[in-house]
Amino acid sequence: MSPSRIALVTGAGSGIGRASALALAEAGWSIVLAGRRIAALEETAGLAPTGAAVLVHAADVADPDQVRGLFDAAQAKFGRLDFLFNNAGTAALSHPLEDMKLADWKRVVDVNLTGSFLCLQQAFRLFKLQTPRGGRIVNNGSISAHVPRPGSIAYTATKHGVTGLTRAAALDGRRYGIAVGQIDIGNAASDMTAQMARGMPQADGSVKPEPVMDVAEVARAVVFMAGLPLDANVPFLTIMATGMPYIGRG
Repeated sequence: MSPSRIALVTGAGSGIGRASALALAEAGWSIVLAGRRIAALEETAGLAPTGAAVLVHAADVADPDQVRGLFDAAQAKFGRLDFLFNNAGTAALSHPLEDMKLADWKRVVDVNLTGSFLCLQQAFRLFKLQTPRGGRIVNNGSISAHVPRPGSIAYTATKHGVTGLTRAAALDGRRYGIAVGQIDIGNAASDMTAQMARGMPQADGSVKPEPVMDVAEVARAVVFMAGLPLDANVPFLTIMATGMPYIGRG
């Protein structure tokens, strides 16, 4: 029997991160659950299938020392890493661009862009040194990596930045057997997206409910991308609720 592959999921305490981590565990992966809230991570761990190998490690992805400690802990526990789902993210409250506080802008940039970079960097370092060499990273880009919602300049800018991270890292990782891709998700049902059913601001100034999809479908897509051999890669995958107002005008 081949040894279990090792996956690290950031933002694993809820939503897409939790669903993806549990789906990976169901598929036979050993999982490292990372996030800021230890209680939420332990709750995720408690939902994992019986016998799954799980490491819970609290870390703020915006803190370089905590990110380094996270990857050191994963290596100490499992000896290597095969997959990073770079999923942790945050958003600022929707408000006019001209009224946005610099502190709110910096908080979103620190988590979504700098945090993604710091995790990607530590994964690269580990992937290059381990034997056999290499591994895979999937960044969570979001539909906002393509088009914005009203009043979302910080979130949109950082998600466009994540696309730049993905492209650059995919190129730089080739020589080391590191595959890097991105999943762009639209309207996956979770606690964070409950507002969508009540109404979301639209480009024409109206507020309308939007359809959502089961977060389990996102998790299945992540498991698919994670399970590819390293000589194959999905650079970009978009998965979204079929009826969301993304493709079209308005």
